[in-house]
Amino acid sequence: QVQLVESGGGLVQAGGSLRLSCAASGRTFSGYAIGWFRHTPGKEREFVARITWRLGNTRYADSVKGRFTISRDNAENTVYLQMNSLKPEDTALYYCAAKRSLAEDFGSWGQGTQVTVSS
Repeated sequence: QVQLVESGGGLVQAGGSLRLSCAASGRTFSGYAIGWFRHTPGKEREFVARITWRLGNTRYADSVKGRFTISRDNAENTVYLQMNSLKPEDTALYYCAAKRSLAEDFGSWGQGTQVTVSS
């Protein structure tokens, strides 16, 4: 089973940028897609973006469209989330997860990386 490890979080001022990484280890990822989600205490986990592994098709939450970009490096078995024009409301624990097929839910959740945006 693939294991996912997130990195790249940190503290940044509003308007700044961060790039998150989601590295798949244990086996070469060959599933359908990898997605990014975020969670803030007291709120439900929120979908952020996802990218299909084979074709690189992307989908974004409306709240991040135009500011975040998801990409993948198949050779490095890694998915990235470039986050620009960050806002305080982007503050959350960001997780990546894998979707083995179109019919399955996301799973193999990583431990998360904290993003804090100060105003």
